[in-house]
Amino acid sequence: MKKCPKCSRVYADESLNFCLDDGEPLNGADLDSEMLTAIQSPGLATGEAINDRSAATARTAILPTSELGEFLPKSSSTRYWFAAGSVVLLAFVGYFGYRYYFAHSNLPITSIAVLPFKNRGGEADTQYLSEGLAESLIYRLSQLPDLKVSPTSSVFRYEDKDVDPVAVGNELGVNAVVSGRIVPHGDSITISADLVDIRDNRLIWGEQYDRKMSELLDTQREIAREIVENLKLKVSPQEKGLSKHYTESNEAYQLYLKGRFYWSKRESDSMHKSIQFYQQAIEVDPNFALAYSGLADTYNLISVPEAGGGDESPNDVLPKAKTAALKALQIDDSLAEAHVSLAHPLYYYDRDFVGAEREFKRAIELNPNYAVAHHWYAVFLTVVGRQPEALVEIKRAQELDPLSLSINVWVGWILALNGQLDKAYDQLIKTKEMDPNFPLTLHRLALLYTEKNMYDEAITEANNLLRGSASKLGTITLAYAYAKAGMRAKAQDQLDKLVESSKKGFVSPGSIAMVYAQLGDKDTAFKWLEIANDEHDMIVLRIKHDPRFASLRGDPRLDALVKRIGIPE
Repeated sequence: MKKCPKCSRVYADESLNFCLDDGEPLNGADLDSEMLTAIQSPGLATGEAINDRSAATARTAILPTSELGEFLPKSSSTRYWFAAGSVVLLAFVGYFGYRYYFAHSNLPITSIAVLPFKNRGGEADTQYLSEGLAESLIYRLSQLPDLKVSPTSSVFRYEDKDVDPVAVGNELGVNAVVSGRIVPHGDSITISADLVDIRDNRLIWGEQYDRKMSELLDTQREIAREIVENLKLKVSPQEKGLSKHYTESNEAYQLYLKGRFYWSKRESDSMHKSIQFYQQAIEVDPNFALAYSGLADTYNLISVPEAGGGDESPNDVLPKAKTAALKALQIDDSLAEAHVSLAHPLYYYDRDFVGAEREFKRAIELNPNYAVAHHWYAVFLTVVGRQPEALVEIKRAQELDPLSLSINVWVGWILALNGQLDKAYDQLIKTKEMDPNFPLTLHRLALLYTEKNMYDEAITEANNLLRGSASKLGTITLAYAYAKAGMRAKAQDQLDKLVESSKKGFVSPGSIAMVYAQLGDKDTAFKWLEIANDEHDMIVLRIKHDPRFASLRGDPRLDALVKRIGIPE
């Protein structure tokens, strides 16, 4: 038995010479006095060379013996001290190296990132597996209360890239990283997964699974259990097994993965595909709550130009979103995602602002780490004019999901709504550096430029947006920039395009009203606002607090419309 004279910790391991807590020599340790002096020397403790001879020792101690000859001192006494110094240095390095490794290998893992699995098969119709498997693991691991899990929007930026897990882990600020590969072949699939502690680049666990595609759901659950086991987390038996099963149907599960895959692309055509896959998943398993919630979220966004939609009337899709969200909650009232899914149509369509806020708060209560809940709640708070609270919520969302482009854009815009235009500009520029082509960034940056009277820059960003995939949002943004810059003819030209498009399909009437308001044509603006109200266009809810409608403030028609909509005081 050995004992530390400083902290009194007792060790049964006779091979230990130093306390693992404070580094003190243990009582009973047989140490050379010179070794004790060297180890306790401040110079060596900080890795500094005490003198030239020690520096030479440090340089040569790592060389193979066969290569030391030319560096060794010639006299016997000098050789003796050289050898003694080498022993001291090796003991020092070995001791502290052991302590470093021991400390790091036993520290608990409190944060993790799951990277998209590499699809080595190459087939386009199996690409959903790469994202889907990772997203499923992220979702399951997120249920553990003491584990921070990087959300999908943070990790999916590494998709289709050959990355070093350690570098990714350091960038995301996590302790461990899961990476893997999938190889589909016919009705079978090979899945390889690795869990690496990035603090010391140590492989904690690795496994390969050769399974049938029909066993994908069970395999995903097995991988999740293995990860939890190897993380050595202090969790209950129920949490350790991640026992909550949202579906028992492998077919429904794969259809759900496809729905998530296309929804995440945030493009109108992809969202229509997403709806089809969610509906098919529900047909296979009518009690699949997550599929209903995913369907609701797709209906929620498909009418919103800023979210990649804008081709569907809210009157056609928001009631469907509400129905799907209610069904999800009927199946599983503890599903935070479904409460957020319901909040959206409650205030956009039903104008039930009290009910919507209740659902947002319930979602956050069920899962405080659900970034989307904080994000969408922040947007809600901007609508009802509670801008300081909105800033708190959106910054919380940013803390949870720091690489989400949409959340970062909204941080910038809500800063602007709080009158912090310079900070808003800095935030949006940073977001643009993350992805120069993200449509919502270009849109909000153009609007901010107009607020700062930087019209050339606003028009440039709007044209950049128009050249991208979000052409309808680009036309709206360019029309507003021209109107704000006083270029009436060019603004009217863009307006005419929007009005013509509205005859063939849905175009946000609130956006058209916004441009007319900026041109000073209040009568036409109110005409389109009435259409927007009838269509339940999301833009009409912003008339009380959005600076783009500032020119209408004080008009009794605006006050009457605000009262009819029921926007809170």
